[in-house]
Amino acid sequence: MKFNTKIPKHLKQAYNQELKQYSFCLENKQFGNAWYHLERSHIIGQSYPIEHTYSHWLMLKFGFRQKDTKEVIGQIIRLLVGGWKSFINHVPLGNTGGANVPPLKRMPIPNDIEKLLDIK
Repeated sequence: MKFNTKIPKHLKQAYNQELKQYSFCLENKQFGNAWYHLERSHIIGQSYPIEHTYSHWLMLKFGFRQKDTKEVIGQIIRLLVGGWKSFINHVPLGNTGGANVPPLKRMPIPNDIEKLLDIK
């Protein structure tokens, strides 16, 4: 069994870039775009416990900010289980991480992220 503990440098850079875009959009009240970048950060970081958990933490905060009860509850549940699922490399690849999608559903990975992840 492979344990994922540290995100590779190139993925960390892409992950941080998505978080920068998220912050920029949030500051400029572009909430749809902000959420889009959070979802992308989740896809990139979901195989690594720290990044995966942090994406869900930001999604939880976003849910509170938007007064979205469904999102808040969904993120609390995901925060309780997401990190350890990453650690044991058992995540549904491509899942965008929001409460609007089933937590265990695999989803198509955007082409640019797929290249980063080097998935064949």
